[in-house]
Amino acid sequence: MTDKQIVEALIARNEQVTKQFFFENCRPLFMSIIRNVFSFPVDYNEFVNEFYLYLMEDAAYRLKQFQGRSTIYQWMKVVAIRYFVAKRNIMIDNEPKDTYTDIVIQDNIVDTEKDVTARIDVEHLFSLMSNKRYVHVIKKLVLQDVEPSVVARELGTNVENLYNIKKRAIAALTEIALKEAREYGR
Repeated sequence: MTDKQIVEALIARNEQVTKQFFFENCRPLFMSIIRNVFSFPVDYNEFVNEFYLYLMEDAAYRLKQFQGRSTIYQWMKVVAIRYFVAKRNIMIDNEPKDTYTDIVIQDNIVDTEKDVTARIDVEHLFSLMSNKRYVHVIKKLVLQDVEPSVVARELGTNVENLYNIKKRAIAALTEIALKEAREYGR
């Protein structure tokens, strides 16, 4: 496929071309950008999802700007670096100040021993998660029941992407919890 054909297929939302392009062809390029732009771990799928949504905003306006003066990969490199350099300072790279335990105590809820133990276990699982953005999303959306639009604004993303992040976050937490359960059972 030519670069123009790739762009046309991406604009047309051709699933096969989109997966091939973003998850195979561009992987080395995007991994290099992640290493050089961010000083903290960034999930590849989250990076691609965020960038894809950016490219497809306003009926794929940005993709339609590709004129073929360079290769599609060189163009993607420039656009991705500009986007993520501007965005990196608003992406969450450290733990939020409040913990679930602090919030519950602040709300003056009298807890049973079981509740306290459960909260400690949840905080332990959160501490094992390397992606602190995932922890933040779970705490805000699941534990604190904050409006998705508010959390999306905090993260500098849109609500659709926030739901994708939440799905990956819950999957990551589940994997960690299952691993802990297996190790604890030994």
